Amino acid sequence: MKTPKILITGGAGFIGSYLVERLLRDKKYFIVVADNLSTGTIQKLPQANTELLQFVQCDVNNYNEIAAIMHAHNFDYVFHYAAMVGVLRTQQHPLQVLADIEGFKNICNLAVETKVQRVFFSSSSEIYGEPFEMPQNVRTTPLNSRVPYAIVKNVGEAFLRSYHQEFGLDYAIFRFFNTYGPRQSMDFVMSKFIIKALHNQDIEVYGDGSQTRTFCYIDDNVEACVNAFEQNLLVNDVANIGGNREITILQLAQTIIERTNSSSKIVHVAPLKDGDMSRRCPENTFMRETLLHRPLIELEEGIERLLTIGLFDNQM
Repeated sequence: MKTPKILITGGAGFIGSYLVERLLRDKKYFIVVADNLSTGTIQKLPQANTELLQFVQCDVNNYNEIAAIMHAHNFDYVFHYAAMVGVLRTQQHPLQVLADIEGFKNICNLAVETKVQRVFFSSSSEIYGEPFEMPQNVRTTPLNSRVPYAIVKNVGEAFLRSYHQEFGLDYAIFRFFNTYGPRQSMDFVMSKFIIKALHNQDIEVYGDGSQTRTFCYIDDNVEACVNAFEQNLLVNDVANIGGNREITILQLAQTIIERTNSSSKIVHVAPLKDGDMSRRCPENTFMRETLLHRPLIELEEGIERLLTIGLFDNQM
């Protein structure tokens, strides 16, 4: 029986590396990771030698680089997870964010040329912008964010729908809400707060901290996405992937200080100029009832797992 070939762009990043790890577990796929290592690291990938995993340093936004890989392997499936990420980074470098549109063009054109069966895309909750309804529903919530990162993700979704209509290229869109877990970089609120707390350093909260978020443990995110792939679910459709328990950023900081027995102080700093939405919470029934068939990992359990495992990119 033929071994399915999978390309994972951005596979050396936080979520991408866990996806690689999970797909390798059953030893039934050949996986190529393409990553330019601008934010990812090879250390996040499984280190054991295996004939089922190949890493190529590659910029998906460069047509010649990604074309060489896709034409060489004729992949069956593509998980397009490569993107510039991190609120501050994307605010400071908006032109680099816009460059990711070239990656969508490249992946879609090459997927059609090489007869890829399906493209899986990591979109984002950011595309919803300020909430018009809560929880945010993929069918009814307007996509109204003007932040470049969110606009680019929306463009990526439009590319997939258009290529499906024109060429019959199948897709699945995952709108990721805040995901956390071991190996996450310091750019993200959960790892940043925990590491600060473990070192009894001040925890900075933007504004008054009343903005709400939900948090999804990495295992829930990856299991839901792999189930969508392996069970042929979410065909030419979109789903929210995230937890649905809202918590304010101030409450998150307080919870982490309590759980770590830290002497850290909470310090309020100026609000972010743009992109720090007041609320964010997904309607995630499809994820829970169709993709997982179980409750999600509770926030407190997820934090305890982080404290037990203690594997972050930067322990300061």
